[in-house]
Amino acid sequence: MASIKYNPNGQKGKVTYSADIVSGIVVLSLQETEGIELVPSKNKGIKLYFEKEGIFVDISVIAHYGYKVPELAFRIQQNIKQMVESMTKYKIAKVDVHVTSVVFPQRKAEAPEQPAAPAANAEQN
Repeated sequence: MASIKYNPNGQKGKVTYSADIVSGIVVLSLQETEGIELVPSKNKGIKLYFEKEGIFVDISVIAHYGYKVPELAFRIQQNIKQMVESMTKYKIAKVDVHVTSVVFPQRKAEAPEQPAAPAANAEQN
């Protein structure tokens, strides 16, 4: 469990954040990033390391076809840094982004042509 002392009005007390809370903030920031998906695993491809210098974040994501990977990685880093530092009082020391694969758009399956149905109001002789 991670903890930080926060004293806004001179009151005594301590605010603590668990690693799950920080991980949830990271997931939220990733869900707001367009062009990626989370890795389908138990930990969603997120590893957090709490060190003296700050939090080290290790992220694995799946990119969507058509997005530039360096730009995606930069946006992920910026979103995580901004959200974690604004919602907690932790500093982000480093964010490593690993793009594990690329998802290509599904081609719409061509529907097989249906034989023309006989007309219901066909002329009768």
